[in-house]
Amino acid sequence: MTHSHDHVCWGAGQSHPCSHKLDVRHISASYGAVLALDDVSFSATCGHTIAFMGPNGAGKSTLLKAIAGLLRPTQGEILWNNTPLHATRGEIAYLPQRSEVDWSFPLTVRALVEMGRYPALGFWKKFQRHDQDIVEKSLAAMELTELADRQIGELSGGQQQRVFLARALAQEAHVLLLDEPFTGLDSPASHSLGKLLHTLAREGRLILASHHDLNTAAALFDAILLLNQTVRFYGPADDVLTEEHIQSVYRNQT
Repeated sequence: MTHSHDHVCWGAGQSHPCSHKLDVRHISASYGAVLALDDVSFSATCGHTIAFMGPNGAGKSTLLKAIAGLLRPTQGEILWNNTPLHATRGEIAYLPQRSEVDWSFPLTVRALVEMGRYPALGFWKKFQRHDQDIVEKSLAAMELTELADRQIGELSGGQQQRVFLARALAQEAHVLLLDEPFTGLDSPASHSLGKLLHTLAREGRLILASHHDLNTAAALFDAILLLNQTVRFYGPADDVLTEEHIQSVYRNQT
């Protein structure tokens, strides 16, 4: 799948042709003796929103964590523009499930978004005007400017998701990995977040997210990867989410 979109590279002040490609090749992963992923392969280019879907225990979150570099596969490789993942991690941002975050931590929206600049700064560099400009633009893009000084625990679920997206924008990541981003959101918040994800994709980013709701997937994502330890079906949402495919993958859970 390809598009002709250009990447939005705020820090560099220039765009790149949308030839950036993620290749997942024959990935397997285990938790102890339990096999979580078995020979998973797929490719994707920027400009798309892709949902990882499958029954409970299918490996959706495991695959996201493997791509994020948080979990080491037992076999296979993950490449970004033909370069090993570990060498390009700054271009990949992982957004955990909201339930995994301590929202009571005394951190403001702005401070959390500023954390997206840390990989570029390293240990000893100080924030420059350039970095602050990127933070401000990230806040504005996610409509968070007026909430910048608010403590993160005071936000709604949809606003919390937008803060993490703003942090990813501040990082200047091209690949955004989201673990169940729509869980706990009401219908208006889900619709708003879906529109934001499509906007980010149109600007030239690749959005990969685990998702569990078969009823909303086609409206929120343009492609679906149906997973049950291995890839069962992958392609445009309307082609993948057929009754036959769903019954095949969710045989004992629908």
